[in-house]
Amino acid sequence: MLTPFLSLFSFVYSHLLHPIYRTTRRSIMFVFRAEDLPKDPVFPADLKQLGYFINDQDQIKKISNPEEDFVFKINTNDRYNEMQKEAMNTCIRQIVISRLLNLGLETLRLPIGAAANSQHVPILTSPAFQSQPRLIVVFGDPTQDLGIWAYRVISKKGINIGSAVNFATAVNQDQKQSQDNWSNSRTGTGLILTNPGQLVWHCGKEQAISLPMWHALPRRSAVEPPMRMTFRNKIPGNETWQDHITYVFEEVLGKLAAPDVKIDVIGLAEGGLGAVRYLAEHWPTWQSRISSICLTNPLHDTNHLHPPEFATFMSTRSRAYLLSEKPLSTPVAGRYEFGCNCYSAGEALDVESIMPRAWGGMLKWLDVMFENSALEEVEVIVAEDGEGEGDVVAS
Repeated sequence: MLTPFLSLFSFVYSHLLHPIYRTTRRSIMFVFRAEDLPKDPVFPADLKQLGYFINDQDQIKKISNPEEDFVFKINTNDRYNEMQKEAMNTCIRQIVISRLLNLGLETLRLPIGAAANSQHVPILTSPAFQSQPRLIVVFGDPTQDLGIWAYRVISKKGINIGSAVNFATAVNQDQKQSQDNWSNSRTGTGLILTNPGQLVWHCGKEQAISLPMWHALPRRSAVEPPMRMTFRNKIPGNETWQDHITYVFEEVLGKLAAPDVKIDVIGLAEGGLGAVRYLAEHWPTWQSRISSICLTNPLHDTNHLHPPEFATFMSTRSRAYLLSEKPLSTPVAGRYEFGCNCYSAGEALDVESIMPRAWGGMLKWLDVMFENSALEEVEVIVAEDGEGEGDVVAS
């Protein structure tokens, strides 16, 4: 008696109910009301309110424990950690820029002539860079902000050490007085700090920001994705770090600097790569104006060193600083890969620490090369095991 009913039920289940159930199961989702979502954390860009202070060694320490450095992980939710870090970085940026401006550097907006409330990226320049006979141009790491070498170095070693403040002070030092033979050659030297790391325009703040700063902008909740970027967030002529480097060469150095200026290039990581790539493509235009090149953590290889005249310049008037456990400025292997003599940065682990450690030696070498345009570095071949086959000799 039940057989017809079972057959009917089986038919209804297999052909009607089960397909509906499978479809419904796949589409089940949990919907939370906006007020039920976790709020986006907010941290004030104020050292004291964050619980930190600057000690007498220019280091950032906790108020509750003056021996403790900045603590990144304060929550199991990474959004809280990142927002606190960005608040701290905002404090650091404000301090660094203020100190650099107090040294006499000025802000130049790119593209040239851009209004303060229109898309632009700021760089820092010496006031008289357009007429100075020598310029030191720093193409920074695109992962860092303007005037910053490394936030972790700032926190642990000191604000002036981990930023461009000590470096800029040394470049400008003998504008007031000459203290040694090396600094004499820096008389009349101008400085340009480029900004390949802050190339996102925030319309609301009317400010150029970095990608980490963009990701730290307030959201409706802690689980919201970051805002989408549009063409309005692009800075004309400076859309990428390579575009920014090109713009500095062509519009700032090419059109604003003196025609007979001698330029020393310092390139950090991708900043150095961008400068090498640009100069290789435009070497006939720039070979009479570039005095020397110094790189940290170089990312180019010998395939970038064309034409041959540029390769010769890189071989004889350039050098690079690499991660190494050896003492600072000790020759290390790398010439075959990078086409120039390579030296230890006195730092084995952190590429961000190369510039804070090595810039003093860089400036002395740049001064020597500037004083004698015919001076050439002799090839220093270092085996991979670290045994040098040549000496560091200038002739």
